[in-house]
Amino acid sequence: MPQNHATVSRRSVLAAASLAIPLFARAQAYPAQPVRMIVPYPAGGGADAVARLLAQHMSIGVGQSFVVENKPGAAGVIGNDYVAKSPKDGYTLLYAGTPFALSPALVAKLPYRTVEDFAAVTQTVRNPNLVLVPQNSPFETVQQLVAFGRANPGKLTYGATPGASQHLASALFASQTNMKMTFVPYKGGGQILTDLLGGHISTYFANAASGLPHVKAGKLRALATTSAARAPSLPDVPTVSETVIPGFQVYEWNGLLAPAGTPRAIVERLQAEAHRALRSPEMGESLAKLGAEPVGSRPEEFAAYLASEMQRWTAVAKANNIDLKE
Repeated sequence: MPQNHATVSRRSVLAAASLAIPLFARAQAYPAQPVRMIVPYPAGGGADAVARLLAQHMSIGVGQSFVVENKPGAAGVIGNDYVAKSPKDGYTLLYAGTPFALSPALVAKLPYRTVEDFAAVTQTVRNPNLVLVPQNSPFETVQQLVAFGRANPGKLTYGATPGASQHLASALFASQTNMKMTFVPYKGGGQILTDLLGGHISTYFANAASGLPHVKAGKLRALATTSAARAPSLPDVPTVSETVIPGFQVYEWNGLLAPAGTPRAIVERLQAEAHRALRSPEMGESLAKLGAEPVGSRPEEFAAYLASEMQRWTAVAKANNIDLKE
């Protein structure tokens, strides 16, 4: 029997609406079970500490548990890959850090695609680096450190884990101040801080979460921060930008990602809940003690930031011959 155009159109709209209802209902009910937040780094580090704070506050906000699980190894690659291959239902998330954006430049044959296999949810926090020296160091200012480094090529030593964000930040700092520092490789930040406290290396670009307690305790001296403005936790410490390299900014960051293909409504819900948690006074107080700044960006903003970070650090690694590829 012939049907007019209006009848067909109404049926098409109703059919499309009936298909959309299950997706909407799932998003409205989300989360209906505990959510796993995979931290691809060892327990006890800065990312792990913030992830646990965030999980606690998001659990309270939605009335469902967010559970942190550590899956460390290969500079985060093992945990990243696990999440990339997880169901696209919002119940397995990645709590990533700066190494996520460094891996494409430094690691050969990643088992996942850094852009295509993940959906950006939100950048959660950012941490500036602290340019640290031992308490008995002869350098009282970052200008003195740079002057000595220029006059004595190779005599200044800096510690870092090969390919880590501190490694690339230190290399960028040295190149932009026209001085040569000697790289001393370490397996982890704890060993670097121990040797810096003992005066065995000249400097270390520590993240604020790990370095701030030693500065506050008077055991290490902070010559500068790599933030855009002075850190509220260290108001008397100048920035690299205002002293030796105008415009210099380096942050270590954390962020939430989901497997690509996760429903947009679920991504939006996660972003909103994370933003709410990050802006709560209680979490703000806890983050300040770690020297971390809350962000809570939109998914599109975080995706753009990831792209810019990958481009930036790929260029730095290439310019300084930093290559971990086999």
